[in-house]
Amino acid sequence: MSGADIRLDGLQFAYPGGEPFHFSTSFDAGSFTGLIGPSGSGKTTLINLIAGFEEPASGKLYFDGVDAAGTEPAERPVTMVFQDNNLFAHLDVFTNIALGVSASLDLSGDDRTEIAGAMEKTGLSGYGHRLPRELSGGQRQRVAIARALVRDRPVLLLDEPFAALGPALRRDMLRLVSTIHKEREMTVILVSHDPADVKFAATHAAFLDAGRVMANRPVDAFFSASDIPGLQGYLGT
Repeated sequence: MSGADIRLDGLQFAYPGGEPFHFSTSFDAGSFTGLIGPSGSGKTTLINLIAGFEEPASGKLYFDGVDAAGTEPAERPVTMVFQDNNLFAHLDVFTNIALGVSASLDLSGDDRTEIAGAMEKTGLSGYGHRLPRELSGGQRQRVAIARALVRDRPVLLLDEPFAALGPALRRDMLRLVSTIHKEREMTVILVSHDPADVKFAATHAAFLDAGRVMANRPVDAFFSASDIPGLQGYLGT
């Protein structure tokens, strides 16, 4: 599997009573982009538009050059990991992951092998019969990532999934996502409140402010730039 190219062409969206967001940018296939910016700048809205959870008022969204207009979230080449990990509390680890393969849990032998492989990749071997409440916060996020792996979609969206974790555990989770990105060549977009996360794991960084993408560049060029409006103030430099 390899990642998908994503292009946003003049996407406009507004919440009731709010100022409109205007998004125009692109994410190359196989890139890992960290989205940073002030609270309310539109980071989560942007990835919700990509995932199909929000519908733009105008503009176009393309996956590998194909217009995504009118497609439901399940039809898009996307899987998403949320901050609250979105696990079913009454289902064990194996079943939570298996839902990424089949909503009806009609699993073949190959499916079970794939699920076991995802559990091994994410350090969950031996935890299959545990319930989410029996896991640490980091382990619950590993379950969500394992489920994303078995969905086998070329685009992985992460909405501040590690914000509640301590620095060392957050770094471990970022290292895991970075490894998966490199092995599968997925297109990864990570919303983060911490620029250090982006520097550590991402290949590209994008800065959002007031509902617009002010810049989207390779990480080294991004953090050394002095021409991105609002970035230095946001970073405190």
